Amino acid sequence: MYSKLSGKFFYKKKVFITGHTGFKGSWLAFLLHEIGADVMGFALPPEPPVNHFNLLKLDKKIKHIEGDVRDSSLLSAAVNDFQPEIIFHLAAQALVRPSYADPAVTFSTNVMGSVNLLEAVRKCNSVRSLVYITSDKCYENVEWIWGYRENDQLGGHDPYSASKAAAEIIFSSYSRSFFEQQPLLGAASTRAGNVIGGGDWALDRIVPDCIRAIQLDKSIVLRNPGATRPWQHVLEPLSGYMLLATKLYEEPKRWGGSWNFGPSLHEVRTVQNVAQVIVDYLGRGYIEVIDSQTHMHEARILQLNCDKAHQLLGWYPRWDAQKTLSETALWYKNFISGGNVEEITRAQIHSFFPELI
Repeated sequence: MYSKLSGKFFYKKKVFITGHTGFKGSWLAFLLHEIGADVMGFALPPEPPVNHFNLLKLDKKIKHIEGDVRDSSLLSAAVNDFQPEIIFHLAAQALVRPSYADPAVTFSTNVMGSVNLLEAVRKCNSVRSLVYITSDKCYENVEWIWGYRENDQLGGHDPYSASKAAAEIIFSSYSRSFFEQQPLLGAASTRAGNVIGGGDWALDRIVPDCIRAIQLDKSIVLRNPGATRPWQHVLEPLSGYMLLATKLYEEPKRWGGSWNFGPSLHEVRTVQNVAQVIVDYLGRGYIEVIDSQTHMHEARILQLNCDKAHQLLGWYPRWDAQKTLSETALWYKNFISGGNVEEITRAQIHSFFPELI
């Protein structure tokens, strides 16, 4: 049985989110606002032409600062002025293919941006709970068939994966060098599998690529159709992050370290299967499989072992793969038909978290 979240815990607590204009960050900011948290977000401006942040009108609901985590002075001032109790660090260059095009930006954002956030936390005595989000791609992926555990080797072939492994090593250093000596501060890093859900418009991600192709009446081009991923709805890892934040706040020195949040290994699906479900559910679109002409390395198999979160945190996935895909398709179907994005987002949150209603 999964551990339930308490909306009362977050009520009126000061929560700082980096990357709140992104996909996962906008869901988290909206969810925390819904349950009464005092939220401040720090991130780059939302990307045009369409994005979840603007569709939810989040700039009218929370404190919103546009800034780059590579700007240490601006980030430190924002944290110090707000004096947050809880921080979720999500800001990142979050895509593999752009990391090949501009590795320097990827490393400066994901490595030095993370250093800047950790420095701001180190110097701000109000922080009680830090959830530092990296990626499942921080592991040295040898493409074995079982899931990676939190103590498996870190590494990365592509610049994005390497940057996330580096961010984990840096977090470990700060934890052992500084945070362990701060008795009221709990800090942990988290690694989540591939996340899908409504409101994602990033390039080179399977679901938004499907939606764009369908809207333009073009074929959905798959370059690696047999690749498997631990697909999970965006609310799954967010539930883990929020649960971990509460534990860190209440018992700061018990719940540190690293944590995986991913679906059951029985719920892994191929890229082609995901695309086909989207097409079937929307009743539109067609798939074209092509041989990739790029020599860029892309992992074919990647999944996580989440026994630690299951056994110690009492965290389990709530939606299976079919439910995850159908709710994702429903969100986009609602959007394409001109429905109210705020209402569908809120409805899915309430469906996922009945204890928060």
